[in-house]
Amino acid sequence: MKLNGNTIFITGGGSGIGRALAEALHQRGNKVVIGGRRRAQLDEVITANPGMEAVEIDMTDPVSIDRVAQHLIATYPALNVLINNAGGMLPDDAAGRIDDALLLSTVTTNFIGPVRLSSALVEHLKSRDDAVIAYTSSVLAFVPLALTAVYSATKAAVHSYVLSQRFMLRDHNVRVLEIAPPWVRTDLMNSREAEQAMPLDAFISETLAVLGSDADEVLVDGAKLFRANPGAGEHDLVNGFNAQMVPVLSQR
Repeated sequence: MKLNGNTIFITGGGSGIGRALAEALHQRGNKVVIGGRRRAQLDEVITANPGMEAVEIDMTDPVSIDRVAQHLIATYPALNVLINNAGGMLPDDAAGRIDDALLLSTVTTNFIGPVRLSSALVEHLKSRDDAVIAYTSSVLAFVPLALTAVYSATKAAVHSYVLSQRFMLRDHNVRVLEIAPPWVRTDLMNSREAEQAMPLDAFISETLAVLGSDADEVLVDGAKLFRANPGAGEHDLVNGFNAQMVPVLSQR
């Protein structure tokens, strides 16, 4: 991905990784628009970063997603990069009764919402040069944390969707990237003071270095051991399987 001269929409841009990534890309000469539910947080970020803009979006609401997508296309026709970063992480109990509200909120915010937003913008992105759809997943997509079983499962779903979407867009001018952070010092799970977690500034610095390369998966060094869990042949297996099956099933 080129690191300057883009028009970028980042969800979850009011705090944590989303804010830090938005600010870093803004400083590199990109037009950055952030999205989130909390207007006060969004206003704080754009006040601190003159030239950055913000829109309110509820990733659990399909009406909000469609409205924002239409607004982005009309207001920022040069939009060529979507970074699906918004997410929620709460502990659950896979050995007991899962709270239904937590289940639905986590699945909708972390998986269904990004799929809806990408779907709403993909035709526009196909018309842009240097187009990118990126998703923030997690190393927990590869090695789940049992205390956050639902969250981990949603990130595994994001990873699976990325593999399929990347294959289906292989003949279009849209790259599909996956950013898989390790434990980072953010507000998720009250991790700001966690000594074992990676400092946010270090994560962003390493992430930008990989993001500017030809890599489809954006992995900092601390994430690579987790990513190795499914095996190095995963991409070849997925692509070979789909190259064989998609033409056959498309004729049905």
